[in-house]
Amino acid sequence: MMKAVVVNAPMDYGLKEVEKPQCPKAGLVIRVHACGLCGSDLRTLRNGHRNVTLPWIIGHEVSGRVCEVGPEYEGEYCEGDMLAVAPLVYCGKCEFCQRQHYELCENYRELAQAWPGGFAEYMALPAEALRLGTICLSPDGLDPAVAAIAEPISSCINAQEKGQVSKSDTVVVLGTGPIGCIHIALAKAKGVKCVIGADVNEDRLAFARLFEADHVVNTSEVNIVEEVRRLTDGKGAEVIITANPIPETQVQAVEMAKKGGRVLLFGGLPKEQSKPGIDTNIIHYNALQIIGTTTMAPRHHRRALELLAEGKLDGEKLVSHRFELSQFEKGVELAFAGKVLKAVFLA
Repeated sequence: MMKAVVVNAPMDYGLKEVEKPQCPKAGLVIRVHACGLCGSDLRTLRNGHRNVTLPWIIGHEVSGRVCEVGPEYEGEYCEGDMLAVAPLVYCGKCEFCQRQHYELCENYRELAQAWPGGFAEYMALPAEALRLGTICLSPDGLDPAVAAIAEPISSCINAQEKGQVSKSDTVVVLGTGPIGCIHIALAKAKGVKCVIGADVNEDRLAFARLFEADHVVNTSEVNIVEEVRRLTDGKGAEVIITANPIPETQVQAVEMAKKGGRVLLFGGLPKEQSKPGIDTNIIHYNALQIIGTTTMAPRHHRRALELLAEGKLDGEKLVSHRFELSQFEKGVELAFAGKVLKAVFLA
């Protein structure tokens, strides 16, 4: 038996004794050391998820040590290895996988959805995830709580790669929650000219200051488009990243972009609000690039771990709160209230 957080129904969850997972014949079992709480976990806890059949164990930002190896496993990992586990399991067959554009896989599945997740003492890793997934050896000496959060960093790396963020850019990040702060940290690590963080929430703006955004703007007090224009001598920003689910910010992003600029639509919108009324004439006449990105490829996960291990990203700053698994409800309550940047649960 083991302890795990079981989600029974929306807003009905808690720590329970459940059966320890059996080791897949061609897979592994890890002793979970850390599992990060992400925005999609909060949405699942609040509303359920179309790909999750309750009751279920969620949690997809995981690090842990291999404690059992299946009799038919033929991979590189051995008992005792510390792994960083991200959730995506690619199909390997679609045209995008065949071209190694795994982030666009048409048929991917996810750990913590198709298989039980990491808010537990133990987690099974099936053969598919080990063969076609995003699982890496954790770099020597990397804090397990930091290794666990390589997954959200990976998606941000993918976005900034596609947006060709470079040293000569002014980068605006709209939304300074966990994802927004990761974008700020990545942009600062690249040595960009200027980073502007914007939000309506003062607690989240404090996080942006922690990550040394050059300018921090409270959009409940200031017109963000006018402020970005002011800070850029009227020209606008080369890169704008929408790291939030608010339709208006996508409209504003287009309006504050410099000619030839790139708008990275990172935060998805609610389905009923996904047509926000962007002025496409601005896109046309200012030759803007509107870039949508989601998920990541294995190379992005490897790069995230490298940046953390090399100290180019300060993972200790990102992990603002650590909780024991028995404190799950407390940690979730604080996360719902917006009082944590990144909560990680230690099993």
